Amino acid sequence: MKVELLVVEDCPNERPAAAAVSRALDEVGLSTVQVTVRVVTSQAEAEQLGFLGSPSVLINGRDPFAEPDCSPAMACRLYLDDTSVSGVPPIRRLRRALRQAACTTAQ
Repeated sequence: MKVELLVVEDCPNERPAAAAVSRALDEVGLSTVQVTVRVVTSQAEAEQLGFLGSPSVLINGRDPFAEPDCSPAMACRLYLDDTSVSGVPPIRRLRRALRQAACTTAQ
């Protein structure tokens, strides 16, 4: 499994997002999976990667939080959960996405 954390330079949510991804990996039994951090430096690169803002998590090249009406952007990203908005992906949804990816990879 490949997990990437895409960020813009000096993203204030990079560390909390990295911690959330690591925690989610641990909680679903995938603690050996390495997380690669990639700094997105241009709009062209954002478009190539489908980067929807910083931080973004890609699992096997796919953004599990992508909304159909969002466009690639060199911007901060907000995540919606049941009752809140945060600059970090919700841990519950991260765990679900990682489990799904693990099942797909295993098949």
